[in-house]
Amino acid sequence: MQQLKTLREGWDHIDAEETYLLNSMSIMESAAQWINLQNTFEPQLQQTEMLFGSAHRETLAELQSRLQRLVEWQKRNEQSLSGSPDASGPAE
Repeated sequence: MQQLKTLREGWDHIDAEETYLLNSMSIMESAAQWINLQNTFEPQLQQTEMLFGSAHRETLAELQSRLQRLVEWQKRNEQSLSGSPDASGPAE
């Protein structure tokens, strides 16, 4: 049981570090990181296409949708710089 407790405590540290790193990345850094991961895991993705292909395509569609909303938010925010900035942030 002690090993499991130690593992859980270690995982909490990993979660905290992941959150910190994700929050400290810019949008461009996040996109570059995602592309690097995609390139790294592409062979495995191709090998498991029959099992996970539809879920992967759904995830990519959701990512594209979020990126589009981010672009739209950025455009609105740029326009509002001459007036009062829109502090609501991008819609999820």
